[in-house]
Amino acid sequence: MEKLSTLEQICFSTTRIETTDEKGNNYSGTGFFFNLQVDKDKIVPLLITNKHVVKNMKKGLFRFTKAGMDGNPNYKEHFTISYEDDFEKMWTFHPDDNVDLCALPIIVLTEAAKKLNNPLFFKAFNNSLIPNYDTIQSFDAVEDVIMVGYPNGIWDSANNMPIVRKGITATQIRLDYNNTKAFLVDAAVFPGSSGSPVLLYNKGTFTDKNGNINIGKTRVFLLGIVNSVFLSNVDGDIRIASIPTQQKLVANSRIPNSIGNVIKAEVILDFIPLFQNNK
Repeated sequence: MEKLSTLEQICFSTTRIETTDEKGNNYSGTGFFFNLQVDKDKIVPLLITNKHVVKNMKKGLFRFTKAGMDGNPNYKEHFTISYEDDFEKMWTFHPDDNVDLCALPIIVLTEAAKKLNNPLFFKAFNNSLIPNYDTIQSFDAVEDVIMVGYPNGIWDSANNMPIVRKGITATQIRLDYNNTKAFLVDAAVFPGSSGSPVLLYNKGTFTDKNGNINIGKTRVFLLGIVNSVFLSNVDGDIRIASIPTQQKLVANSRIPNSIGNVIKAEVILDFIPLFQNNK
């Protein structure tokens, strides 16, 4: 089996979520895989995205890459799983109405594929990739980040690959932006980016906030999930809005200013009590 690099694995951490509402309007967003350890001996594999990606959606569709006989991804062979009714009801919403996150146990997806003899290839994040308090204190005021998803519905459909974008943190990760479990990033955030994971990623060498140079080390942490973007109106007013999941031509009166709101990854751990009793 070919060993995938860290970045190659990250590119298999997401899936494109295509949805349809009651009126037949089509949308798309991003979901990512997460193996949630709910206690010492139990892990619940989940797909995580924003609530606003699935709310009021009747139909939903996921696209996966198939695993080859050698266990490697088969870039040209894909498998689609669709749900034709009550798509929203499949998801478990974060208990806080102000937290724009929801999760779906992926056993329903993997079992459906398995029954049809279609093994799926994907990579999941886990609890250990969420930085703890001490680790966060070592981060500098500005850090390099990458965001993985399907901005403006753009993707490599032939190879079922997402788009990777790069940016920086715009507020300090150790601080709760405006007293919320969030921080800001300076990165291009567009429709379809909803639910995209944001990762701190340094390959080979990085410098901590004290100026210590770490050579020969790669640093990867799941920092959070994109859920909204700041918009500038033509009259200069600025407001924050959930990232729309519908890609269509609109009057250019509101312009994204490349500042995105990111829900901190630690909020994922709030799902632990909700899934502890899952079989």
